[in-house]
Amino acid sequence: MSEEKINNIGYLGVDVGSVSTNLVILDIDNKVVASVYRRTQGQPIQAVQRGLEELKDKLEADINILGVGTTGSARYLTGVIVGADTVKNEITAHAVAASHVAPNVRTVLEIGGQDSKIILLNDGVVVDFAMNTVCAAGTGSFLDHQSARLGIPIDQFGGHALKAKEGAQIAGRCSVFAESDMVHKQQVGYALEEIIFGLCQALVRNYLNNLAKGKDILNPIVFQGGVAANSGMKRAFEEGLNMEIIIPDHFNVMGAIGSALLAKETMMLDDRPTNFKGFDASLIDYKTSSFGCNGCENSCEIIKIQVEDEVLAKWGGRCGKWEVDQIHAQHVYKV
Repeated sequence: MSEEKINNIGYLGVDVGSVSTNLVILDIDNKVVASVYRRTQGQPIQAVQRGLEELKDKLEADINILGVGTTGSARYLTGVIVGADTVKNEITAHAVAASHVAPNVRTVLEIGGQDSKIILLNDGVVVDFAMNTVCAAGTGSFLDHQSARLGIPIDQFGGHALKAKEGAQIAGRCSVFAESDMVHKQQVGYALEEIIFGLCQALVRNYLNNLAKGKDILNPIVFQGGVAANSGMKRAFEEGLNMEIIIPDHFNVMGAIGSALLAKETMMLDDRPTNFKGFDASLIDYKTSSFGCNGCENSCEIIKIQVEDEVLAKWGGRCGKWEVDQIHAQHVYKV
């Protein structure tokens, strides 16, 4: 393969969650060629399609995608849309990405808009993890809500938090109680910087007392996810753990990076062409619908995706009755 062709090949990773949709292309040396971070806004298909368009526009030259990986809560749906070669859960994708940034990483702290995770590794292998997908007090939405209440843009939180000598003591176990406590601190005259840093500390306490409770947090520690943009959170974690925290350059798209790395690994082992449908997959008119399965008392909601009259995939049941092999059995629909 010529040097020019080597330079024009890459691997695509897509991470679709409830809040954000992230796409990344890695080159042959695992460096980020282009990335997209956009809001999902309850429309994962449209988010992925628009993301593909944005990603293509960012490329300085045509690139030959040799493999595609998907992750996130909508990973199976996304896999059908883009033509995935590997579909992995968020824990695996984030662990792989963190290990790429810090090969000896032992702890991954990941906080997104509506969920959070802690992942413990040993020699690159996940040995324990925990997730919060229920309580908003342990996620980025906790800070988003309080920033709206304070009238301070969330992207300015970090700067204010770093100015505080210490944080105001704010209850963080519940968003409702935290807001009441924050209002009280305002009324008694706490400085804005102290309140904002106190909110960061409250989120960290909630995270450590719930997700990390009973777990042995060891260095190196990598902090990723959208909330890692807040430098006040980095300070709060470092003070709470008395350890140094590593924040990757591409902290907000680490799930997509992990997916691209997994796709590369898969395709280097498999002697076959990629399933990638091309950037023109953004032009396909996908339709989704759902129906209830009455096969047992679980009454699962099954998701179906199709193009015109062709059903591409069904999934969502606990027993796997409706699942299809997204990699080897999927239909390839071209524009």
